[in-house]
Amino acid sequence: MAHWLMKSEPDVFGIDHLAARPNRTEPWDGVRNYQARNMMRDEMKVGDSVLFYHSNTAEPGIVGIAEVAREGYPDHTAFDPDAKYHDPKSDPEHPRWFMVDLRYVRHLKRTITLTELKALAEQHPDGPLAGFPLVRRGNRLSVMPVTDAQWELILGLE
Repeated sequence: MAHWLMKSEPDVFGIDHLAARPNRTEPWDGVRNYQARNMMRDEMKVGDSVLFYHSNTAEPGIVGIAEVAREGYPDHTAFDPDAKYHDPKSDPEHPRWFMVDLRYVRHLKRTITLTELKALAEQHPDGPLAGFPLVRRGNRLSVMPVTDAQWELILGLE
C-alpha cells in the first residue's frame, strides 16, 4: 500500500465536501498537470492512503485522511465543452487526463500546518521530511507521494 498527499482548496472541494458525498466517495477530477496525472493513472491503487491537504487558505495544511476507492480512469470533464476543465485535445478514444475516486476516512484531530511541516524539515534536514515535495519552495504539485516514514511522522503530529 502506498501513501499520497492530494491538495484541494477548501472552498472549492474540501474534506467536509468529501465526507458529505454519497458513500463518502467522489471522483478527483480536473487535474491538469502531467506529473500528477501520471501518478493517478499509473501508480495509485485501491486502498492507498491519502493525506487530504487544504491549500489556498489562510493556514494551509493537512486536515484529513482519505483512501483511493477506484484506480485511474479517464477524466470525463476533459471531453465536455461546457465543463470547467474541458480540454479540446483530449477525447474518449485517446484520453489525455485521468482521475481516481477518493473515499473519506476521517478528519485529523487538528490541522497539521504547512508552516509546522516546513519548520520541522528545517530543524531536521536529514529527517523524514527531507526531500518531501510539499516543504520545498515553489512546489505546486497537487498530487505527491508520501513515504512510510513521512506518513508516520505526520500522523504522529496529530
